[in-house]
Amino acid sequence: MTVGIHLSPLAEIPATTLYRILWLRVGVFVVEQEAAYPELDGRDIESGALLAWAEEDGEVLGTLRLLDEGTRWRIGRVVTSAAARGRGVGADLMRLAIEHAIARDASRPFVLDAQEHLADWYGRFGFVVSGASYVEDRIPHVPMTRSADAAV
Repeated sequence: MTVGIHLSPLAEIPATTLYRILWLRVGVFVVEQEAAYPELDGRDIESGALLAWAEEDGEVLGTLRLLDEGTRWRIGRVVTSAAARGRGVGADLMRLAIEHAIARDASRPFVLDAQEHLADWYGRFGFVVSGASYVEDRIPHVPMTRSADAAV
């Protein structure tokens, strides 16, 4: 089967696909990781916000969110379904988001808040830890940045 990789503003995503994206985010972040927090935080509908997703046979395998914060890009809500982990889906989504943002404005750095155990994975895309570890919803996190000129 072929995995399709997509990037779009929320308003242009077919309703069923959007439902599957949100289902995946809630299923992993809220249910699997037991982090009861407002997953739907209003940022998906901000001007310039884009959702990326990987889809195979109508099934959403992974997703992330790219936010345009004016002076920097923010990547968040990076998630892969349990069935698709280890297939490179998350890496494909990260590369797509980074390449898209660089094509729009290569002068801006990127930021994200990583679950601490994934810091090395984000490091593969040029991100480095940029602050102290903190706990959010009982999960250790670290802030990370990626300079505008880091390799993809």
